[in-house]
Amino acid sequence: MTGGRGRKSKPSADVPYVLDRPVDRNVSYNAVSTFTAKYQIGQVVRHRHFPFRGIIFDVDPQFANTDEWYEAIPEEVRPRKDQPFYHLFAENERTHYIAYVSEQNLVPDDSAQPLSHPDIQEWFNLTARGTYELKKGVAN
Repeated sequence: MTGGRGRKSKPSADVPYVLDRPVDRNVSYNAVSTFTAKYQIGQVVRHRHFPFRGIIFDVDPQFANTDEWYEAIPEEVRPRKDQPFYHLFAENERTHYIAYVSEQNLVPDDSAQPLSHPDIQEWFNLTARGTYELKKGVAN
């Protein structure tokens, strides 16, 4: 970047910054992700391959877990890191838990079956339409 007069300069409030070369999509500028999440907080989803479903309570624009967690996934089913990952209050037939799932492994859950994860009541209100709305004052 250069100052408004085409010379390299220190930041100044009176001289705007102008891009002097194209943005490189392979560079992470200030760690700002360019990924857009397909699903939203409060949406009910299910796993594409495994028998569990849940409600999204947080979204990472790209992988933000540990390398140990990632390497523990068998290579043949390991998801790409360059996509949104979702934190779910998840449940299956036997138990409730928190899951961390890549976007490529989620699909919308269109069933009308309510979720029973015990943490949902603390974070969400169930609306008259049967959807989940984040409670006011809840920050993730």
